[in-house]
Amino acid sequence: MKIGMVGLGKMGANMTRRLLRGGHEVVGYDPRSAVVEELVGEGAQGSHSLDELIGKLAAPRTVWIMVPSGKITEEAVVSVSALLSAGDTIIDGGNSNYKETRRRAQSVREQGCHFIDVGTSGGIWGLAEGYSMMIGGDANVVARHGPLFETLAPGAEQGWGHVGPSGSGHFVKMIHNGIEYGLMQAYAEGFELLRAKEEFELSTHQIANIWRQGSVVRSWLLDLAAHALEEDEDLTDIVAWVPDSGEGRWTVVESIDLNVPVPVITAALQRRFRSRQDAPFSDKLLAALRNQFGGHAVKRESE
Repeated sequence: MKIGMVGLGKMGANMTRRLLRGGHEVVGYDPRSAVVEELVGEGAQGSHSLDELIGKLAAPRTVWIMVPSGKITEEAVVSVSALLSAGDTIIDGGNSNYKETRRRAQSVREQGCHFIDVGTSGGIWGLAEGYSMMIGGDANVVARHGPLFETLAPGAEQGWGHVGPSGSGHFVKMIHNGIEYGLMQAYAEGFELLRAKEEFELSTHQIANIWRQGSVVRSWLLDLAAHALEEDEDLTDIVAWVPDSGEGRWTVVESIDLNVPVPVITAALQRRFRSRQDAPFSDKLLAALRNQFGGHAVKRESE
């Protein structure tokens, strides 16, 4: 199967490589010509514009868009759809907000084209391990693209599936990332507590490796924690500043809209916000209040 890949960042480039290894033809486009040429050297066909990319595909065409969510995705969908014909398909494999995805899918359908949303998980390990894909869209159109998903997934019938109509793939991926926030926070807090028990002189790397085998808390995230701790158990060169890419926020907003409590995910998101604050005012005020009502000592900057 031959497809166009728009966006050759780390994820898009590695997905292209996996498709090429699986025997598919890929025409790649990215504003950065150097990354296009790199993949051409690995067997892909290159293009220097969206027009050129579309011209190298035979109808019915399939264009996979793999760019960051938000304005860039919007511009890419609009630009690509303007060049397609009835019966062609756009796949959005990024982490778009599912509400935006539903709107884009409707717009593309009005042009006579198809739209598939693929919530994609796997990160930099996807090239070797395969990608987990949660797919939304028309069932028949998804089935027609089955060979692509089978190649990208960990196995032909593993790690991917059609979960529902347009928007559902990105919705499921949003919840997936919200759960990920909670799991990561639980591991982070647990290992911090282990380090705090200084009298036992515990090795967090050793403990992580023990838990990786047979434990009920074993997981791929724990594997990654063990790898990070093996490199530097004190994480010396890492700043305690944790960003978020949006899905956790969207998950919490959705929980409010649906009246479904998600206290763990919400707390994990709030903890990420806290990691970005330097001497938060709220803690200063807490200290001041304790001093005011109870005469408790206050630690001054000069001390």
